[in-house]
Amino acid sequence: VCLLRAGERGWTQPITSRPITPDTCCNVTSTLTALLCLSAPKGVSLLVPQPNINATVAQNILLSVDYSCRGVATIEWKHVSSRGTTKIAEWKSGNYVNISTGYKDRVTIFENGSIQLLNVGVRDAGYYFVTVTEEHGTNIYGTIVLNVYEIIYEDLHFVAVFFAFLTGVSAILICFMWLCNKSLHLFQKKTHKLTASNTEEIELETIEC
Repeated sequence: VCLLRAGERGWTQPITSRPITPDTCCNVTSTLTALLCLSAPKGVSLLVPQPNINATVAQNILLSVDYSCRGVATIEWKHVSSRGTTKIAEWKSGNYVNISTGYKDRVTIFENGSIQLLNVGVRDAGYYFVTVTEEHGTNIYGTIVLNVYEIIYEDLHFVAVFFAFLTGVSAILICFMWLCNKSLHLFQKKTHKLTASNTEEIELETIEC
């Protein structure tokens, strides 16, 4: 295949193009693969199995992650909410562990990068960011959203009071029915006695006559 290119002196010069061969395709593929490898994080990965967690007040919550890298990584956890950003903990396996003062007695760390929060409250709701940093400076991030709900004791209190009220009313009705039944029985007994007395008087009058 020949292509014509205009020369500087008005004449044309034939240029022969190179055909595309399998070797050329392999070279292009190798180049693209190398570029992708350069742009991807080297030797570090992070898995967040449960990115959304719902909890109630006073529960113990596990913020579960799992990372892997070729060297020793540094793990950092932060809490972000409407009140600002708070650093929870940072550690490097086998080297050091730093836990913030506010979380000193409430956080347990694990080798796979997970942390456990003890006795969570409404203030603990928000976003939890974990950063895994490889020895060579490569970072990878993960996020977990925690929702914390209060237990509504008012509803339980209302149900308990209503149940107690129904129990009291039932007891009063039972007592009232018992009294009515007792009064009716006494009235019937008294009426029976009066009827018997009247009958005896009539019989006596008849005999006297």
